[in-house]
Amino acid sequence: MLQITDLTFNAWGRKFLENASVSLPPGAKVGLVGRNGVGKTTLFKLILGELAAGGDEISLPKTARIGSVDQEHPATPFSVLDTILEADVERHTLMGRLETAPPEELGEIWARLIDIDADSAPSRASEILAGLGFGQDDQQRPMSEFSGGWRMRVALAAALFAEPDMLLLDEPTNYLDLEGALWLESRLVKYPHTALIISHDRELLNNCCTHILHLANKTMELYTGNYDTFEKTRGEKARLQLSAKAKQDTERAHLQAFVDRFKAKASKAAQAQSRMKRLAKMEPVATTIEERVAPFTLPSPPRPLAPPLIRLERANVGYETGKPILRNLNLRMDLDDRIGLLGVNGAGKSTFAKMIAGALKVSDGELHRDRKMRVGWFHQHQIEAMDPTDTPLEIIRRAMPDSTESSRRSKLAQFGLGYEKQETTVESLSGGERARLLLNMVAMDAPHVLILDEPTNHLDIDSRRALLDALNRYNGAVILITHDRSLMELVADRLWLAADGTVKPYDGDMDDYAKFVLDRAKQASVRPTQVKDETAVAAGGGGGNKNRKNNKKSGPSPSTLRHAVKKAEERMAALTAEIARIDDDLANAAINNPKSLEGLTRARGKTQTDLDAAEQAWVSAEEALAEVS
Repeated sequence: MLQITDLTFNAWGRKFLENASVSLPPGAKVGLVGRNGVGKTTLFKLILGELAAGGDEISLPKTARIGSVDQEHPATPFSVLDTILEADVERHTLMGRLETAPPEELGEIWARLIDIDADSAPSRASEILAGLGFGQDDQQRPMSEFSGGWRMRVALAAALFAEPDMLLLDEPTNYLDLEGALWLESRLVKYPHTALIISHDRELLNNCCTHILHLANKTMELYTGNYDTFEKTRGEKARLQLSAKAKQDTERAHLQAFVDRFKAKASKAAQAQSRMKRLAKMEPVATTIEERVAPFTLPSPPRPLAPPLIRLERANVGYETGKPILRNLNLRMDLDDRIGLLGVNGAGKSTFAKMIAGALKVSDGELHRDRKMRVGWFHQHQIEAMDPTDTPLEIIRRAMPDSTESSRRSKLAQFGLGYEKQETTVESLSGGERARLLLNMVAMDAPHVLILDEPTNHLDIDSRRALLDALNRYNGAVILITHDRSLMELVADRLWLAADGTVKPYDGDMDDYAKFVLDRAKQASVRPTQVKDETAVAAGGGGGNKNRKNNKKSGPSPSTLRHAVKKAEERMAALTAEIARIDDDLANAAINNPKSLEGLTRARGKTQTDLDAAEQAWVSAEEALAEVS
């Protein structure tokens, strides 16, 4: 499907790729992995043609359609559902042509719409939107009413709906909650074409990828299998390389010792020269060079507090105006608890985190907490709120006003920010470096409770593993909100679910929750917003009028369909008259000109085919008109 041959790319004063080659098989789901900054997004831009490679090093089939999600959809007045439907360019074009096409073309247009299953498009679009968290009412709202994060979901939904031959996804789970990530994972497994996915989500790479493309040391290598298989294969390869290098080093030392000992002796000169030639010809064995990943520093509280740390009794919490967001909370948390907080976006997870952090007070009921309890709270919006002109050194100076400069620099080095990064502005740091700085800083005071809201968004797989190790060493309580299923499974020993205006313990594990999420997504798309209200039809038409009224936006208007019916009828009348004329000519030819029978017979057959198509177009237009009238 995708062929890259001897690709070299230099930009911004550095070399990203050097003579890199790879061939992706058709239909493969390929995870593109590598350390942050190695050039994964740059490779995407090269494939899309946004950056010039310099020649024909990158090739795709001429008819291949490439799709990507590089930015959020604009805030237009059009509904979410209509926005998704427009992503199918052919269907959208054909639907538009129905308005202006001459009568003789309508049959062909309707036939093509039937071939591409255009009738089911609204249902398919609605199913994708439901899986990404858009309710039926949300799908009819204009794009302008949604935040940038939700418009990114629309862009992802549009790419999945269009089903390009080559789908490029760059960290698609970063703007999804856990529920959306679980649904996307199941969707990618069934994606019918080739997909290339940049991701640091181990579960996604394991469950939906058939290949792993590893980008490192300015080259690419394709591995068959999922991420776990890639790690095992690469580990074995590194072991064999080290073994081969050790053997070569031993041989090299033996040859060099012989040369050093006998090169001055005339009787051994020939042998010494021979060994020197062998030494010169020996190619060094290439070994995998692993970059060190700095650990996270999450100091444990020096003195444990008496249990419970937190106890909620019939508590309600919300904001100053409006009804409580969460009601009737009856929960307890102890020092050794590791809580995984589940729930869709908007269910109240962030409200709950703010309450535990002390940023929100309960409006009713009781919240008991130890006065000595310290809370470290990380949330993803802290990264966005950082002053771009600030530097890590200035930030640590404010956090450690009484410390020496060397102590501050030493602390930053422990965080994984070397001397050269400490006076770099925040805007020049990578997302991973900013996240690492903030994660370490929220834990500097050895809190009794760590609240981590999407801590892994900007971390690569190795940094996520370092965070996991640090959390397992940490001896305080943890509340974890994350779309990274692997981290959730390996950290949380209890699950709480935010749903229906409250938070309660969830009786099940992550596999149970994944099944629950996917089943709920299927149920949410049972009554899709579409021209043809299938639920009403299945139920005998009862209760479908309101839906049909609301769904007119998703297809041709009644006036357009009435026009199509009229055009089809005119076309049928003209073709029927033409067949009658040909039949007369056939009758005359049988008597007066037998040689013309063959040509007339072919003409009649073609006209009959056209009439059949016109009749089918008329039937389709009549049925569609009956549904929306």
